[in-house]
Amino acid sequence: MNNSMIKSKEEAKKLLILASLAGQIMLKSGAETYRVEDTVTRICKAKDNIKFAEAFVIPTGIFISIEYGDDLMTYIKRIKSISIDLHRIDLVNEFSRKFTTENLDIENSISELKSIKKHIAYKEVFKNFFGAFSCGFFALLFKGNVGDAFGSFLSSFVALSTLSKFSKYKITFFLDNIIGSSIMSALSIFFLYLGLGQNLDIMIIASIMCLVPGVAITNAVRDTISGDYLSGLSIGMEAVFSALSIALGVGIVLSIYSKGVF
Repeated sequence: MNNSMIKSKEEAKKLLILASLAGQIMLKSGAETYRVEDTVTRICKAKDNIKFAEAFVIPTGIFISIEYGDDLMTYIKRIKSISIDLHRIDLVNEFSRKFTTENLDIENSISELKSIKKHIAYKEVFKNFFGAFSCGFFALLFKGNVGDAFGSFLSSFVALSTLSKFSKYKITFFLDNIIGSSIMSALSIFFLYLGLGQNLDIMIIASIMCLVPGVAITNAVRDTISGDYLSGLSIGMEAVFSALSIALGVGIVLSIYSKGVF
């Protein structure tokens, strides 16, 4: 049992910052909103003299309130971009369990979370390579030949590497998916001309699998089942628009191709 106590109002503010930082890392790494709320609340209630702690999380923001003494403190954090990093989520989960069972210093805990926030499990080139590698196997799964698989791999790798370069400009996911799917479709057509693959539809479908919002769809369903209807609806709409942007990118290239432009 953790018998640590908050000793001042300043320390209570630091606890709020600590909890919001943990929630921010989890939410930006693709965690479900109910999981983020649970983690944030547990961190706040780890201190025995915090009378009240409540968290409300949506995909674009974190709202936390705690009661310390006669003061009710609230902290709001805006979230603008979400990616997928399950390793960071695991690290924060491990940290929260340790924080709630041990008497950890808040300052040191904030430093630890900042280190987790900067942690990079895999280099971008490895993620792009293995993401594209999986797309090659999707081509085989869709009954394509080895040439189709290799074409899908190359198309995906080039597109993912290009999107990695664009990530520093912080473009919206909608435009990001249009660019990625357009590059994959154009390269699939190019490899078809070279004779690398024989089934254009299989190469394109396999290539865009790495852009499909599978985690977003899963999180939308899980949040809805958990009763977080606002989060479930918003994440579900994000997944729908992601799918539409992928279809739009592929459709633009195929429309140009069907007119014999290339």
